[in-house]
Amino acid sequence: MVKYLLAHDLGTSGNKATLYTTDGTLVKSIVYSYETSYFNNNWAEQDANDWWKAVCLTTREILEGVDKNNVAAVSFSGQMMGCLCVDKDGSPLRKSIIWADQRAVREMEEIRERIGDGKFYRITGHRISASYTLQKLLWIKNNDPEVYESTYKVLNSKDYILFKLTGKFVTDYSDGTGTNMVDINTLKWSDEIITTMGIDGDKLPELRESTYVVGGVTPQAAKETGLAEGTPVVCGGGDGVCAAVGAGCIREGVAYNVLGSSSWISLTTEEPIYDDQMRTFNWAHIVPGYVAPCGTMQAAGVSYSWLKNEICTSETMEAEKLGISPYELIDGKIEKSPAGAKGLLFLPYLLGERSPRWNPNARGAFIGLTIEHKREDILRSVLEGITLNLNVILEVFKQYADIDEIVVIGGGAKSRVWRQIMADVYGLRLLKPNYLEEATSMGAAVTAGVGAGIFKDFNVIDRFIRIEEVQEPVEKNNKVYRKLMPIFEDSYFSLVNVYDRLAKIR
Repeated sequence: MVKYLLAHDLGTSGNKATLYTTDGTLVKSIVYSYETSYFNNNWAEQDANDWWKAVCLTTREILEGVDKNNVAAVSFSGQMMGCLCVDKDGSPLRKSIIWADQRAVREMEEIRERIGDGKFYRITGHRISASYTLQKLLWIKNNDPEVYESTYKVLNSKDYILFKLTGKFVTDYSDGTGTNMVDINTLKWSDEIITTMGIDGDKLPELRESTYVVGGVTPQAAKETGLAEGTPVVCGGGDGVCAAVGAGCIREGVAYNVLGSSSWISLTTEEPIYDDQMRTFNWAHIVPGYVAPCGTMQAAGVSYSWLKNEICTSETMEAEKLGISPYELIDGKIEKSPAGAKGLLFLPYLLGERSPRWNPNARGAFIGLTIEHKREDILRSVLEGITLNLNVILEVFKQYADIDEIVVIGGGAKSRVWRQIMADVYGLRLLKPNYLEEATSMGAAVTAGVGAGIFKDFNVIDRFIRIEEVQEPVEKNNKVYRKLMPIFEDSYFSLVNVYDRLAKIR
């Protein structure tokens, strides 16, 4: 009898539901999109009810023709670093402030004054930033005290769905380390941070391993989702770390790069990596006993989407007539431009920046534009700028680990042109696996299988993935990018004062 594992990946643009057999075969994959409200320059919110609606609809659709009683377990990956306040009944008190939101600048400075950057980094494995849950919760406390006082628990996206399915308020260690309130060394809520910042610790959910079985699907949730009552619900983890499992990054010596709305580079280690400039940070890994050092930039795929939507309107219209993706036409034009885009640089800071800049005031820019530049140079510079920014992160990790190749996943990894740019910038082999957009939910599915006792351990991922294509770096292109890297760095730092001045103009 065939048994199934159901995984949901609650991303920024929508929920991806995937159904796998326990032998690693992908049966179905369904996406349901939902809206993000971007406003006030760098604010970003989502309605948690949209997450639940997406889970219910995709679950029902993906189970069509499948015996629901053969679903061995369900688990989740989800966008991290959010702040959803719910009451005792689990009802949202306001929209969730999501990871992309950068409003909590004052709260960030308040933490810096009370605790200090270095001490905070050593406790949490993360630096102080407006991106994290703690800062967003403090913003709510300062600006919407009624909501703060009424808050029973503060949740991330997958934690809310766990509650809807089981009635339990739980988070896992990976999402916990994305709140800026967990001690990375003990995997417990940090009493020092919580007390110093005046947070009510009772508002925080229970911390558990990603493989923890939270409970069974309740009768009400079964009715809404179409799952069998009592189906085991496994905690799962943050999308950034579930992706590590889906990319095969479950042991030391493997690195991977996700190209999604945001983008990150990560690897697996036994101990946190503490960068002296605090450019990178550390998650608790989905795999017990490991840490996932990481660097995440804000606007990777977002920058490419912006390019398509705002500059490439003609390609979009032409692609619609041809019945193909606009990105195919854009990539074709990018290939006409040489490595380095004839000296044109793009700074990809359309949503402020997390790693490696940690500057919510950062702004995007084209630098070096001349009358000789063509459309294809502008297009190429965008992909190069994103990749040069990621290379700053990669260079940090090269100081601590031997990295000869890197697995690339996510929607952006479909682009052969972009993968070659990455190989050339990084000077590394780029490995493209069979699953790109499903890798994160695959990590959640494997977590479900381990948690439910279907799999012995995470080594089972080797039966799920295989490498389909390899991009080797082109030495002459790598030489161009090595010359551009210091100029790219100088361009950012030269504009920091300009960014701060622009931030004051609304």
